[in-house]
Amino acid sequence: MHVKMVDRARLLRAGIVAALVLALTGCGISIPSDPQGTLDRATGEELRIGLAIEPGLSEGGAPPTGPLVDLANEYATSIDARPEWEIGGEETLIEMLEQEQIDIAFGNFSEDSPWSDRAALSRPFTADGGGAGMIVALMPLGENALVSSFERFVDDTGRAQ
Repeated sequence: MHVKMVDRARLLRAGIVAALVLALTGCGISIPSDPQGTLDRATGEELRIGLAIEPGLSEGGAPPTGPLVDLANEYATSIDARPEWEIGGEETLIEMLEQEQIDIAFGNFSEDSPWSDRAALSRPFTADGGGAGMIVALMPLGENALVSSFERFVDDTGRAQ
């Protein structure tokens, strides 16, 4: 008799969980999500990339060059987007992220970034085969689908830590 009650409780909990999942799916909620729709907007269109010039990683120019630029171009291609470049210093790029003027920022940013309260940080990756060490990309806070997409890209290309 005790076994049947435990099984019923388990079935009831499983049914409640299944109902919640179906209800949330019906509401159009997807996880991870981008409240501002950054990944959806950029996919197939334009990825607005902020770039801090960093010797050995990125050089200015039209278009810019270097291993970070190559990585950013590859990521844009992976989401079928055209890269649109904005060059600036770290603080300028953070402000541009907050004002939704760029979608992602690259530079010599580390896990210990002082910007972590103003931008989402990706997992560490290498842009140049590891010679310059591990860095992170910065994205708008809350744009978790974009962060997940970028992290899958660095995982798939063998650049993740």
